[in-house]
Amino acid sequence: MTTRYGYLGPEGTFTQMALLAWGQSHDGEHIAFGSVDSALDALRRSEIDAAMVPIENSVEGGVSATLDALASGDPLVVIGEVNVPITFVLAAPAGTRREEIRAVGTHSHAWAQVRGWMDVNLPDAAYVPTLSTAAAAAGLSGEVSQAYDAAVCAPIAAENHGLEVLATDIGDRSGAVTRFVLVSRPGTLPERTGADKTTVMLFQRHNRAGGLLELLEQFAVRGINMTRLESRPTKNSLGSYCFSIDFEGHVLDERVGEALMGLKRVCAEVRFLGSYPREDGAAVDVAPLTTDADFGRARDWLRSLRGT
Repeated sequence: MTTRYGYLGPEGTFTQMALLAWGQSHDGEHIAFGSVDSALDALRRSEIDAAMVPIENSVEGGVSATLDALASGDPLVVIGEVNVPITFVLAAPAGTRREEIRAVGTHSHAWAQVRGWMDVNLPDAAYVPTLSTAAAAAGLSGEVSQAYDAAVCAPIAAENHGLEVLATDIGDRSGAVTRFVLVSRPGTLPERTGADKTTVMLFQRHNRAGGLLELLEQFAVRGINMTRLESRPTKNSLGSYCFSIDFEGHVLDERVGEALMGLKRVCAEVRFLGSYPREDGAAVDVAPLTTDADFGRARDWLRSLRGT
């Protein structure tokens, strides 16, 4: 049976580039969705088998649509990640001159990464938000008039839609990277490799002094390094937040298992969002006295005290 992969479309998005970079997807069917929510909802309904979505950008941080979608609804898990270098171009219908541009369409994360260039080169151009960078390019290739004259998009999107590139590499920071994750329904965990990452969403019992510290201590005392920590509103009330965290290690690691048990004890809810191989393959640096063997010896000692 053909595996069905969803992604944030339309064709020509950086998300599609991430899916194409996921080698196992080459023999599957690729289905574009108009938003992260719609892709993940289709996954929950079993209309697709996996979905590639953006989760983190080196310039703008976490992608709120993805973080929020994973924090609610039926549980989903991350099974892999892909990092994609981000290069933007300014594109417009053939014959458009830069001085004629009065408005530019693109995704909000893209706009945040080209604001400096725009302020210098098109200071009077208005920003028009679109669902994706590729959607901005697609809008200029159709017969329906758009509220913008040019698009900030990936080079492949400009090429796909027959647009003329007016400027290349317009990002304010060279070397920008977006991290994408492949999400599936819960099932068999990816195998432990020694170069793994785990993602969780933590909900506090009470908003009180030292509450966040209590959560972070579960990682610190077990020598676990966090690679991302972000707060997101729970949307229940003003000032109510949950925490999205990536950390090094796999749920099958003893130190990670101990940390998750500690979090389960002190949190109102721990949403486990998967353990999966790091794309860069960098082995986790395990701190002294936090190896599986160290935890095993401590557990054996306790059992001896209990006579079990």
